[in-house]
Amino acid sequence: MAGYELPEPAEGKPLAESAALPEAAPKLRSSCDPAFRHGVVVGFDGSVSSERALAYSIGMARRLGSALIIVHVANRLPATVWAGCEPPVFVDVPDHRTEVLGLELACADHLAEVPWILVERGGDICHELEEVGREYEADAIVVGGTQGLIGRIFGSVAGRLARRAQRPVIVIP
Repeated sequence: MAGYELPEPAEGKPLAESAALPEAAPKLRSSCDPAFRHGVVVGFDGSVSSERALAYSIGMARRLGSALIIVHVANRLPATVWAGCEPPVFVDVPDHRTEVLGLELACADHLAEVPWILVERGGDICHELEEVGREYEADAIVVGGTQGLIGRIFGSVAGRLARRAQRPVIVIP
């Protein structure tokens, strides 16, 4: 368990002053199940490259004896698209794909080998994958490689993530 245990007072003696006691361990942004701490984070959107990344991450989690944190980043569009206004405000677009992906994953036989959870986030894919990795203290982040013209023009998620991540990033072609 994270944190420190406070000693019981012995024979009625008062405990040391509160300033001398160690501070509690810093808490994560959101409470996560300790069984998934130090797991493998994988970005998944249902594409062929993300399915390959998922297959690799399942094997990696099994070999490491750890859990799998599957992350789906939902769509967010700038409000300027909707309202024609100037401020860069983002609007969450309902993304029912996460529910569909969750049902597909729940029925997948190959996921029975490791404990796993599906985490939905909204925003920049690179930032959200790294944030989930930080929250769960992940050992690695696995993503599929981007192929096509859009990845060449705007830069791939894998490339941007590899430059900024604070943990190993594995790119599956």
